[in-house]
Amino acid sequence: MKPLRQEFRVDALPEPLSHYTDAVRFGNVLYVAGLTPLDKDMQIVGGEDVVEQTRQVFRNLRSVLEAAGGSFSQILRMNIFLTDISDRAAINAVRREYLGTSRPASTLVEVSALAVAGMKVEVEVTVGLPDN
Repeated sequence: MKPLRQEFRVDALPEPLSHYTDAVRFGNVLYVAGLTPLDKDMQIVGGEDVVEQTRQVFRNLRSVLEAAGGSFSQILRMNIFLTDISDRAAINAVRREYLGTSRPASTLVEVSALAVAGMKVEVEVTVGLPDN
């Protein structure tokens, strides 16, 4: 019998900055921690370009979804944190690129800073997974 709670640490992602894991599955729900534009070596991908940073966030999200057996179409909720709210329109194209016609419930919030200097975007999601 599969345990009700399962933690995921994804090799393609950098080591967590503190005491957390990349995602936790509980039953058929996957809770994905805030994903950043960092690569495995803790380098910001995209430099100062919020669109390229957002693409890296979604590439990191794809890695988590694949590890857990999920897909972008199964995302139920998405929370986006931007250091400049005026970047909303620019990153929306990236959201469409990855989500296609799927539209999760979503919240977008401007924050004064993120955990690593230079990051402009962070995304967390909740995913509904199929039964195993």
